[in-house]
Amino acid sequence: MMTGYLRAAAIFTGLTTTIIASAGPEVPRFSAMPPGGPVLGWEALKPAPKANDTQYTLVREGGHTVLKAQAESAMSGLLHVIRVDVQRYPLLRWRWKIAAPLQTSDMRTRAGDDYAARIYVVFDYPFDRLPFGTRAGIRLAESVYGQKIPTAALNYVWDNRQPVGTLQPNTYTDRARMIVVRSGGERAGQWLTETRDLAADFRAAFGEEPPAVVAVALATDTDNTGERATAWYGDIEFLPREAAPR
Repeated sequence: MMTGYLRAAAIFTGLTTTIIASAGPEVPRFSAMPPGGPVLGWEALKPAPKANDTQYTLVREGGHTVLKAQAESAMSGLLHVIRVDVQRYPLLRWRWKIAAPLQTSDMRTRAGDDYAARIYVVFDYPFDRLPFGTRAGIRLAESVYGQKIPTAALNYVWDNRQPVGTLQPNTYTDRARMIVVRSGGERAGQWLTETRDLAADFRAAFGEEPPAVVAVALATDTDNTGERATAWYGDIEFLPREAAPR
């Protein structure tokens, strides 16, 4: 159990001790950045000191700038700190594409906890509402890493074998829930737009109403399996309920 919380802390090393709310739910758009330039408004996310870094670059594709991720036995990501009222902006929309799913990953095991593409959403869940054992594990993790770690997170993943709609706890901590949005290689190589109801997903995952979002992140990771993966990410948006899926 304790090891799990330490891993969870590592996953979100980009979170600062003090969350500073942004002016609104505007995530920095890759499409507004020049190809080859810096990824503005996003922080590096370095979970495992011994793992290689996933390489993230801004590239031009289909008339738009997108973020390209290349991982080889690697795990690092990008994170944007933002405060979003889920009651006002319950929808999350993004575009993504993968070259191919991973071959040997298995989300049911720690050794297989790798994904060609994933989007994290971190919530401001009250610490004092957690069970005693969970609080103790988080305190230990924070003492080791010297920073606050998330108390609730949703992970939207492109898996290789579990069916779409699978929802389960992460193998390292049950405070992060995995949701399979895409699976397998049938749609690999295609740009896909996803729209998720954050409020509904949080209720399904944790059985209660969601608190505010405090960060969004993305990662292409292969450090456990040692595989190679390539993915592309488009803009990520928080939207009001009236914004219908497209």
